[in-house]
Amino acid sequence: PTVRTGLALVGALLGAGISLSGVIAFRRARTTVNPHTPERTSSLVTAGIYRFTRNPMYLGLLFVLLAWAIFLSAPGSLVGPLSFYLYIVRFQITPEERVLHRLFGGEYSRYKQRVRQWL
Repeated sequence: PTVRTGLALVGALLGAGISLSGVIAFRRARTTVNPHTPERTSSLVTAGIYRFTRNPMYLGLLFVLLAWAIFLSAPGSLVGPLSFYLYIVRFQITPEERVLHRLFGGEYSRYKQRVRQWL
């Protein structure tokens, strides 16, 4: 395998691990993993991977998309990760954060001050 293929594989595995750790933390907290129903969130998860990023599942997916772009080795392939980033911030993260602020108030505001949205 080439260096490019190796980098892509490492990036994809890292992304999958980051996403999976987010899912595991949600499962342990017994709260919803479904991104379409943030209002069903039963607890604010701030432990594990959530100490480092507020959005590990999306971050992991972004890593996988970047790994794919590396594998393809074509500048145009960066359109996918960039589009994903712009879409997920606007149409998923921003609405989720509104719901979390409504559900958890000051606790969520303090968490946002401590932990970055991505990295």
